[in-house]
Amino acid sequence: MAVHVIEEARRCLQCKKPLCRLKGCPIQTNVPEMINLFLEGKLQEAGQMLFDNNPLSIVCSLVCDHEHQCEGNCIQGKRKDGAAIRIPNIENYISDFYFDKAKIERQPDTGQRVAIIGSGPAGITIAIKLAALGHNITIFERMDKVGGMMRYGIPAFRLPRNILDRYQSKLREFGIHFRPNTAIGGALHLDDLFEDGYDAVFIGTGVWRPNRTRCKGETLGNVHFAVDYLRNPEAYELGDTVAIIGAGNSAIDVARTVIRNGSRHVTLYARGQRIAASQRELDYAAVDGIDLQQGMAIKEFTEKGPIFIPRDFDEQGKVIHEGEPVLMPADSTIIAISQGPKDKIVNTTHDLNVSEKGLITVDESGQTTREGVFASGDVVAGSKNVVLAVLYSKQVAIAIDEYLKAKKARQST
Repeated sequence: MAVHVIEEARRCLQCKKPLCRLKGCPIQTNVPEMINLFLEGKLQEAGQMLFDNNPLSIVCSLVCDHEHQCEGNCIQGKRKDGAAIRIPNIENYISDFYFDKAKIERQPDTGQRVAIIGSGPAGITIAIKLAALGHNITIFERMDKVGGMMRYGIPAFRLPRNILDRYQSKLREFGIHFRPNTAIGGALHLDDLFEDGYDAVFIGTGVWRPNRTRCKGETLGNVHFAVDYLRNPEAYELGDTVAIIGAGNSAIDVARTVIRNGSRHVTLYARGQRIAASQRELDYAAVDGIDLQQGMAIKEFTEKGPIFIPRDFDEQGKVIHEGEPVLMPADSTIIAISQGPKDKIVNTTHDLNVSEKGLITVDESGQTTREGVFASGDVVAGSKNVVLAVLYSKQVAIAIDEYLKAKKARQST
């Protein structure tokens, strides 16, 4: 492994305008500097640079859409018969080496408390950034461990659970309190946090409510939702043949998990010609023996399998013909067409506005319509990816810190 990443690092051209960073990386990871430090044997410095810029660097090195981001913009890969540098492999090697040594230089204690609701990528990022600024942080998580959708929505073969366990230990090391199995909007409400002296609240609860097809048969015993299945695949007995509605990266995660849990015949059904999943994920699905059928619009779910309307398209992707309904036999069907936010917090909190889709409304700094309450991540933007949640949460952390400083100044006058 070490020899491989060293050879890859040596292939870096050190471009004057590194597209891997400027065009490819949403969070602007300094790839050339990372590789320079790595080749100079300065792993500690390289790891610290990555962690300071992106506290979830080790996660992003595994789950980002690299073929459209850093790797996909590497000049080496654009050359004739060239191969892009495997940037995520290098980043993962450095980040994994550094993570257990990672430290934050905490500024003096401000005496101000911040509640973080949710421990997904947004919540972890906010917690680390605000703890470094001297604020007292408590994370409230409705599940028993940290990670949010990273733990319960990304399969372990893509993101090993021990990485998230290491984050749980690291947060404790940073002096961040963690309350598991505590859902705000249940026994405790957001108002209770302010009554107990929290100066600000951050909401990063993600999107956990599965989107429905609104087709007949969704309540049948052999029909399941992807977000529920991925949370605990071992609890399901799906049978030998499984149909999956959807063809995004999440649907492929489900399909590959189903195969690994014993089902032998798994098919993804996409309603259109355009496939949302990346080519890399499609390649993995093909290697795992998963079939893909396009132009299949779900009409109904039955105990014998889903019923589809086959569709034909023109060159512009418009439907030009629909065939007769056809039953595709399957023991079980899983619906994997994204998720939306749950509404526990909204329903138990006043002055917190949401969009038509139930997403929390914020301004450019992440401030909600409720004084002292901020939000970012999927609960604001909808189901996205880890690196975008980190990017926006870094900006929101700055806004929260500015809000807390202004609040303290008002209280001292």
